[in-house]
Amino acid sequence: MIDAKQEVLLGNGAVARGLVESGCTFVASYPGTPSSEIVPEVVRFAKELNLKIYTEWSVNEKVAYDNALASSYTGLRAAVCMKQVGLNVASDSLLSSAYTGVKGGLVVISCDDPGPHSSQTEQDSRFFAMFAKVPALDPSSAQEAKDLLRYAFELSEKFEIPVLFRPAIGVCHARQNIRFGEVISLERKPEFQKDPGRWAATPVFRYILHKNLNEKLGKICAEFESFPGNEEFGPAGEAKLGIIAAGVPFTVVTDILSENGLLDSVPVLKIVTAYPLPLATCLGFVRRCKKVLVLEETDAVIELQLGRSAKLLGRLNRTVPEEGELVPEVIYDILSKALKKARLPSLPPRDTELQKEVAKLKLRGRRPTLCPGCGHRAAFYAIRKAFPKAIFASDIGCYTLGLNLGAVDTCLDMGAAITLATGFYHAFKSKNIDQPIIATIGDSTFYHAGTTGLINAVNNRAKVVVVILDNSTTAMTGMQPTPDSGSLADGSPGEKVPLGELVRGCGIKYIRECDPYDIENMVEIVKDAVQFTKKKDGGTAVIIARHPCVIAFRDALKKNPVPVKITDECTGCKHCVKFFECPALRFDEEKKKVVLDANLCVSCGVCITVCPQNAIVKR
Repeated sequence: MIDAKQEVLLGNGAVARGLVESGCTFVASYPGTPSSEIVPEVVRFAKELNLKIYTEWSVNEKVAYDNALASSYTGLRAAVCMKQVGLNVASDSLLSSAYTGVKGGLVVISCDDPGPHSSQTEQDSRFFAMFAKVPALDPSSAQEAKDLLRYAFELSEKFEIPVLFRPAIGVCHARQNIRFGEVISLERKPEFQKDPGRWAATPVFRYILHKNLNEKLGKICAEFESFPGNEEFGPAGEAKLGIIAAGVPFTVVTDILSENGLLDSVPVLKIVTAYPLPLATCLGFVRRCKKVLVLEETDAVIELQLGRSAKLLGRLNRTVPEEGELVPEVIYDILSKALKKARLPSLPPRDTELQKEVAKLKLRGRRPTLCPGCGHRAAFYAIRKAFPKAIFASDIGCYTLGLNLGAVDTCLDMGAAITLATGFYHAFKSKNIDQPIIATIGDSTFYHAGTTGLINAVNNRAKVVVVILDNSTTAMTGMQPTPDSGSLADGSPGEKVPLGELVRGCGIKYIRECDPYDIENMVEIVKDAVQFTKKKDGGTAVIIARHPCVIAFRDALKKNPVPVKITDECTGCKHCVKFFECPALRFDEEKKKVVLDANLCVSCGVCITVCPQNAIVKR
């Protein structure tokens, strides 16, 4: 037991603290915004409290899930963390483990990204809970997330079932003063009780397990009816308008009502247990209200469980937008209209003076771009220069921004660069069309989901070029180590899995490595790789374009700096701005020339090769 204290934490830090306080001893994850900060914070708290908690950056989300599940099979408490699209990768394990159940508590933390701010989809993880038939908890604040995790583990162990814990980005990336609690110590030794009919169940036994699962859900639903977290605020009795709210929207709507003196006029039912929904509680609330506004993110999970009713105002009748994050301004407008329809005192017009003043400034935003000195920029420039009319299939990561450089045509999901490239090849081959196809994928993404696609490409004789953009880290999500780095989640040394050897093991015969900073050399390598694919005995070619991330490895830029300047030879052709797009190069509309921003330039010197007028030279 420790003395209670407080600390201002990111929501993910609060989640980490909740795991630590709950006696969790195993945390596995694959980094993905908005979930990435959970594991580092678990590591920090474990070190501060001298606790033995195993943490792991797994190669992908399914691997992370299976590792955590095995730990729970032994009776220990375990958690697996990911972002919402990562749950797609782990979904096979989630659905199957719902049938087998668990022993020690297993909490599946899936952080949703309504917006989306950094994701391919706005999907709602709570639907996965419905699909898999596992309970889902939806915290509305960072403090509640921390406190709720202990109940999540208790619920998981009581019913021997995985529990989905779904904080949205408004919880994950909020900052709040978090009150710490007791850190419980569970003196458990791992023990695996062999039971093939459960852990290795065949279809006949799966039918029985499914029946058991349905019975568990019924009991969980009954427990949720009396769960104290499902709390009602405001007046009792009949009401013209009631609000059912969950997650971050609950916090926002109650703040708005409170600030405008309306919390005593409009009842609000807070729902934490999103699935299975405590229907008796919710339907009782609906019956006494003439209209009920349902506010939840990201989809109509609660609303659908309530059933169709003319009373309900939500996403299904488009009172609530069907897409986008429910930020305070959006909820303010929704609530204002709902109050007006119910003939209740409305909210004052939203103050938009600040937005108007900002609009007057006519500020021009700058689209996201790769960092100054990023090796990916040089690689994309070389690829496009070598084959400007190739089809460029790419992937998820920083290098998606190769789109700005005209070197990314597709971006679907993790690993799809190689699989889409293979599909393109066979489509064009079926009509005897010679079409160069170049796939780009990051090193961490390749470890995550690229190997299977590469093996498939080799096996099916797909004559494509795969460029692995190796910056020696998982840059987009916070500089987590890759399997090639030799470093583990807690900073201790791990066994390296060399990228080149892994590629060779996939059956690749053509492998070339280069530093993309040497653009001319990389152009020649790309051309040579494409020529290899065209040979009768050619096949899939792989190029590893290796240059350390300039953010994660800042010292690398100090070894051989190449300071540059722009001479009067600049004609203002904008080639360097349009096709290289380094933030340190800016076109001056008055001078009609490109100028250098010394504050952004990292002296990589790559732009010297790019300028067609030779106007960028070493200083």
